[in-house]
Amino acid sequence: MAWTQNEPEPRTSDQEGRTGGNKIERTTGMKNASKGNCRPPLPAPAGASSGRALLGTLLLAAAPGLVSVAASSAGQGARSGDTAQAAPSLEETRLTMGKWIETQQIISKERKEWQQGKEILLGRLELIKQEVAALQEKIEQTDAGVAEVGKKRAELVGQKDQLESSGTRLTAVVGGMENELRRLFKAIPEPARARIQPLVQRVPEDPANARISLAERFQNVLGILNELNKANNEITVSYEVRQLADGRPAEVQALYVGLAQGYYVSASGEAGIGQPTAEGWQWAPSKTVAAEVLEALEILQGKQSPAFVPLPVKIQ
Repeated sequence: MAWTQNEPEPRTSDQEGRTGGNKIERTTGMKNASKGNCRPPLPAPAGASSGRALLGTLLLAAAPGLVSVAASSAGQGARSGDTAQAAPSLEETRLTMGKWIETQQIISKERKEWQQGKEILLGRLELIKQEVAALQEKIEQTDAGVAEVGKKRAELVGQKDQLESSGTRLTAVVGGMENELRRLFKAIPEPARARIQPLVQRVPEDPANARISLAERFQNVLGILNELNKANNEITVSYEVRQLADGRPAEVQALYVGLAQGYYVSASGEAGIGQPTAEGWQWAPSKTVAAEVLEALEILQGKQSPAFVPLPVKIQ
């Protein structure tokens, strides 16, 4: 084991023992030296023998005490050596302190890192809690939206059922109107029939297998009815070919009052009266209305001033 210069080297038990022995030897030597430095004794007188005998007795009595002191000193030296061997050295103490300091530093570092990690984890935990709360809120909003959508869907399904029921009824209604228009088509005057001919062609022959939508069918029917309503409130003049009383065809001027009454007059003055039937218009010659029909035509053409013209009307 190495020792520093300023530190005293511990003594071992052997060294202490030798030290104690040296002390005894030095004490004995000093005594012997003190005896040696004295001059040789002169021959004692006759009474000196008794003094020397007394001195010897004193030395013998003191010897055990000196031996006891030397033994005690030797024992104390041995115990000091054992204590020095049992006590840790300074270097060992330094190494131990270094390890302890290093351990404390590691503990402090770990505690600091743990604290930082704890704060990071707490921050992440708080962030996750916020995200969970946000997601929970979105889930609640979504659930509310789903419930609202379900409610609206139920309402729309109910409306759809109502529309389908209404559509079924409207399909039956428009089908009946189309059938009635086809039946009345022949009873419509020729000028009005020419105007509604494109719309009539769009009426499906089989309503159950119609290629157009229900709305288009209704629009078509309404268009036809609108034209018929206009024709029913008008006096219409047209040039047609009619069969006269003698059976020969001739071009005549036809005068239609609405949709229910018609008159014609030829260039030769032959006249007739017409009425609608299920099979079409029926015309009958009538010589008595020729003058009135000519007068009405001239008024419509602006050749005469407006006036009341009596004409026969037959209502069925």
